Amino acid sequence: MCGRYAFLSPPAEVAAHFGLAECAEYLPRFNIPPGTDIPVIRLSPEGKRVLHRLRWGLVPHWAKDPAIGAKLNNARAEGVREKPSFRDAFRRRRCLIPASGFYEWHTEGRVKQPWYFSLKSGEPLAMGGLWESWRAPDGVILRTCAVITTEPNQLMAPVHDRMPVLIDREHWRDWLAAPPEAVTGLLAPPPAEIMRAWRVDRRVSRVAEDDAGLIEALAEDDAASP
Repeated sequence: MCGRYAFLSPPAEVAAHFGLAECAEYLPRFNIPPGTDIPVIRLSPEGKRVLHRLRWGLVPHWAKDPAIGAKLNNARAEGVREKPSFRDAFRRRRCLIPASGFYEWHTEGRVKQPWYFSLKSGEPLAMGGLWESWRAPDGVILRTCAVITTEPNQLMAPVHDRMPVLIDREHWRDWLAAPPEAVTGLLAPPPAEIMRAWRVDRRVSRVAEDDAGLIEALAEDDAASP
């Protein structure tokens, strides 16, 4: 699963990195939970990459109650093409969710210990996602998204049995615009050798905590990987 992540890159750098034609303003955050508005990259009607803020927690266009979004923060890659909640979005509304890194928790005895995962290059990573538009009875439009998860790579496996799908730069265009059958092969774990990980302060488990100390390796750790 993916239940918390960090995104620290300022809008100007993100616009340049992802080749955006438009980039909404947002504030860097170290502890982003579901249920909040997050930066999401989509294709505009003109076929250009744009970044807007969407609510994390997908509400299918056919849903009667937007509360369903609280249960749809993640979409499992294995069922994303068939599950009613996700199949329409996978066909037509895929997106990239930029992040500096993401957290996963490993149970160690009675303690759930968080780990922070990011790219060795230090560049922003692009989580594969889906987005939807939902219209309320009063006509208000709610735009939402979900992160697609897959089986773990060798770095993640000792910590958790799921991880986000990461879309490599060379596949950004296809992920956003190609037919669904052309991107099915991208629903796989990224190579472990491009990533790094370390244990972080358990404060990240509290949504109210949001500071640079959350992504720092624990002082007593000598290794930088599980």
